[in-house]
Amino acid sequence: MTVDEKQAAKRLQQLRDEIRKHDRLYYDEAAPIIGDREYDRLYKELVEVETQFPEQVSHLIPMLSLDNTYSEEEVKNFYARIQRLLPNEKIPVVIEPKVDGVAVSLIYENGKLRQAATRGDGNVGDNITQNIRTIRSVPDHLRGAAPKLLEVRGEVYMDRKGFEKLNDERKKQGLPLFANPRNAAAGSLKQLDPAIVAKRPLGIVLYGTGATEGMDIDLHSEIFPLLKKLGLPTTERWWVAASVEEILDAIHELDAIRHNFAYQTDGAVVKVNTFAQRERLGFTAKSPRWAIAYKYAAERVETRLNDIIIQVGRTGILTPVAVLEPVLVSGSTVGRATLHNEDEIKRKDIRIGDTVVIEKAGEVIPAVVEVVKSQRPRSAKPFDFSEHIQGKCPVCGGPIRRDPQFVAWRCENLQCPAQTTRRVEFFAARGALDIESVGGIVADNVVERGLVREPLDLFELKVEQLAKLNLGTEEAPRVFGEKNATKAINAIERARTLPLSRWLYALAIPDVGKTTAMDLSRFHDTLNDVANSLLLQDVADYEEKKKQANELRRKDPQAYHVLRNDLAEIRDRLIKTGFAKQSKTKHVKGSGIVTEIGPVVSKSVLDFFASATGKRILQRLKDLDIQPKSEKVSLRKAAELPLAGKTFVLTGTLPSMTREEAREKIEALGGHVTGSVSKKTDYVVAGREPGSKFDKAKELGISILNEAEFRKEISA
Repeated sequence: MTVDEKQAAKRLQQLRDEIRKHDRLYYDEAAPIIGDREYDRLYKELVEVETQFPEQVSHLIPMLSLDNTYSEEEVKNFYARIQRLLPNEKIPVVIEPKVDGVAVSLIYENGKLRQAATRGDGNVGDNITQNIRTIRSVPDHLRGAAPKLLEVRGEVYMDRKGFEKLNDERKKQGLPLFANPRNAAAGSLKQLDPAIVAKRPLGIVLYGTGATEGMDIDLHSEIFPLLKKLGLPTTERWWVAASVEEILDAIHELDAIRHNFAYQTDGAVVKVNTFAQRERLGFTAKSPRWAIAYKYAAERVETRLNDIIIQVGRTGILTPVAVLEPVLVSGSTVGRATLHNEDEIKRKDIRIGDTVVIEKAGEVIPAVVEVVKSQRPRSAKPFDFSEHIQGKCPVCGGPIRRDPQFVAWRCENLQCPAQTTRRVEFFAARGALDIESVGGIVADNVVERGLVREPLDLFELKVEQLAKLNLGTEEAPRVFGEKNATKAINAIERARTLPLSRWLYALAIPDVGKTTAMDLSRFHDTLNDVANSLLLQDVADYEEKKKQANELRRKDPQAYHVLRNDLAEIRDRLIKTGFAKQSKTKHVKGSGIVTEIGPVVSKSVLDFFASATGKRILQRLKDLDIQPKSEKVSLRKAAELPLAGKTFVLTGTLPSMTREEAREKIEALGGHVTGSVSKKTDYVVAGREPGSKFDKAKELGISILNEAEFRKEISA
């Protein structure tokens, strides 16, 4: 925490204490000691300090996420499981809409709103008190006899019609459009200026409680009428069921009416009604045993594919994107969908002019599922990717080449503006250095105006430079402003102290994802240690010498014997450090090993830091006095996790979670996720429309899990 932040935190506490005192004197004792003008001055200062220095706050009781399922069979299994845990008991459950919004927690003390926070990581969330106060349906004071303490939980959403209107306005102003109402709601809550939030069509649905004092309720179903009585907005429909048949009937009934709600819903939540039974059922490490979220099948619609354009990503990968006749899917208008790569277009035989079926995977990401070939126009021709790009990058006109490993074309110009913007966004993303305030349109602007030519330029930005940025148009200017700029600079400064694994990921080193970055940081202390890693060099040398040994085995026995000794020495060194273990399948008799980082990635990392770009980055970091340090994880602790030593590969679209969510679950339990299938793979998790990895897994006899089986594996 900086000096400014410490001073702000101190002043915030003083202001809150003083305002609470005056609230008590005014509301409880009817004996105010200051006038309205002085009170307003204190409150205005509180808002200004909270706006300039948004803080994170702890939840009184953790906000755990629910296990998701896409299968009615799993709903049956859920109910059977709780019946086994509570034998010979009647177990009524409540079924309610699963609101697709932003999870929040509101705390009322003696009937007055004291604090509001986002879910965050479940234990700590962002303080959004001032922004929540702008939502008209959120009362500042509860009605009637309020409990001493009420922590109430729910979802902030954006009204469907309001969402469309907001995007129409943004389009007229030349601003980027929100992808869906949920993203719009999340973006609104992050706004620094409550006046902007007040103009957004936000609503809230409250459906549960956290910590409470002075409340006497025993059933979840009693919460809804109580919240309504207190003047809090709650769900309009809910059901109580006492059997599997009644649960499924309620889920089907909700599905038939949910599209008429003002907010988006993507499922139904099933919760044990009795709090005493919930307490006995308890929790797993990640979620309550007494609740489950059933997700409805993603809506599919047909529309016309008007064009195929090529976008350039942060690593220079050229990605084809379908330009669609705009169509409403799962509550938001979709105009574009990714086509992944050239091979995907060929495999599905996608042509311009085709009628295609669109689905939002997890009701978020638009995807082209299939072509309706019976409606194909005669003029439609196969899309020729090579002819379309004509051998050059569509953004900078630079040279491109096909990368056979990733089945993709790549722009080789590192100064390509599209790559620079995407790299800045990636560098600043939450999973990297968490500088969210310089993502999206801000990244576009700092690159376009020449303030940033590469991500590390962010560390030389000044408040006054960012404050002047016009994020709108000349006709409708929207200046970033000093408060936003200050917040951005503070976030950039905090990034200096983030651990080595976050920096390794943020630098966008080829082949280095979050898991690899974490593995590298477990065995190296600094970036320079990684750049000059003897471990990675040993892995690369081992692979090269192994190939040479195979070639010399019959041609030159003497040379082969020398290489075998070299391999044995490298093997022993790597095993001694814990960076490798003896392989069960030995390619070279007596010296086969499995390493923490494979030879391809090891060489990729070494090549990156040996390149002119890598050397420049290391020197630049030294000049900026940025020295990321490792947050080494105990190897013994990691080895005790349930999926320790297990390697997973993900393919296809999982019904109720993104690949990133699946990856996080695997890694949290000690497993590894890789991008390709080999004999070392333990499991392949296959969703809808799996690719060639699925076929490779069947060929090698590797265990293939659907989502239901995968969930059992990670909850075992």
